[in-house]
Amino acid sequence: ADLKMAHNLLLQADDLLKQMGLEARGVEDATIKRDLLGKVRVCKTRLANLRDDYEAAKGFVERNSLGLNNTDSNGNRNNNNNNGGKERLLSNTETLRSQSDTLANARSIMAETESVALEITEELGRHRETISSAHGRVRQVTGMTNRARRIVQSMGRREVQQKLILYGVGGTILIVFLMLVYGMFR
Repeated sequence: ADLKMAHNLLLQADDLLKQMGLEARGVEDATIKRDLLGKVRVCKTRLANLRDDYEAAKGFVERNSLGLNNTDSNGNRNNNNNNGGKERLLSNTETLRSQSDTLANARSIMAETESVALEITEELGRHRETISSAHGRVRQVTGMTNRARRIVQSMGRREVQQKLILYGVGGTILIVFLMLVYGMFR
């Protein structure tokens, strides 16, 4: 019962570590993200140590249940010939358990890699949206600068036209004035 509860607690801790990793990768600030991912790595190491302790305790309990402990109830060594077969059985069981753990670990790593890949895909999608939005803003700014350039050119043309008209009116007034002065003195 205690081993089952410990196993369940280890599974819960593993799930929590996965959630912590996802949350840490989702943080925008790079320094905070690096600190959080470091803490997640420390927790993963501690969980691995606890898992090793659990496996050792589980092996000890299984050895005792098969009667493979090397001491009797008085603490004296018990060298029974039947222990060879039991040892081989236990060795085969350990090999199978090790292979099962390796497969479970590979599945876990594959699931974690898949979740990281999904996060990266989502982040790339957000970046694509940001880039397309920026591209749209650049087009708007380009359109506004083209319109502003046309307005400035139009203003420049009007200025030249107004100067020509002003010079023309000024020249006409000067000619009329000179004609009046000439006509008065004549």
